Amino acid sequence: MQMQAKVVAVTGAFGQLGRAVVEEVRAQGARVALLDVSGGQAPEGSRAWRVDLTSLADATRTFDEIAEHFGRLDALANVAGGFRWQTLEASSDLSEWDLLHAMNVRTCVTASKAALPHLLRSGAGRIVSVGAMGAVKGASGMGAYAASKAGVMRFTEALADELKLKGVTVNAVLPSIIDTPANRAEMPQAKHDRWVPPRDIARVIAFLLSDAAASVTGALIPVTGKT
Repeated sequence: MQMQAKVVAVTGAFGQLGRAVVEEVRAQGARVALLDVSGGQAPEGSRAWRVDLTSLADATRTFDEIAEHFGRLDALANVAGGFRWQTLEASSDLSEWDLLHAMNVRTCVTASKAALPHLLRSGAGRIVSVGAMGAVKGASGMGAYAASKAGVMRFTEALADELKLKGVTVNAVLPSIIDTPANRAEMPQAKHDRWVPPRDIARVIAFLLSDAAASVTGALIPVTGKT
């Protein structure tokens, strides 16, 4: 029960990885605010918010409501994001670049900005975001995705440096291919047993959100299964 009495906000809470993070931090004793662009049913003791995390005004209002509802906010897991495969040659209008920047970078920055006043008041605030191993080295069709996730990673490092003397740690996990039903459907011939299960990523995120990781900040931690 490493997160007993903690209040954790999870963005993208109703996706496969978001659900795993919610389940893990709840199992460790946290109360959870579930944030998503679409609605959903929150588990007992938690509450869900529908929010557009590309809007700073909407995000600020939501995080203020979370802090008022729970009486505090201790940690933020930036799980919201998305993926598109598109080569530059085949791109007609570069819309996927704008889309992935909004889904991956802007949601992360906006949620962190909106949560920050409450995390500073916590005295031991935590931010963990989701980067990608695919952003360490770009590959064909991955330009927009890799660029956006690289943005998350550089933002993590910069914010960690900004907050290192203020009681808030900032880290990121770097998954490879996550073993989800959607990914299995997209790649039916792949060796799925080599992919990383969402629950394994969630456990690393939960550790970084906990008091046990008080001395870890600015880290980009690969969570890659057997790939």
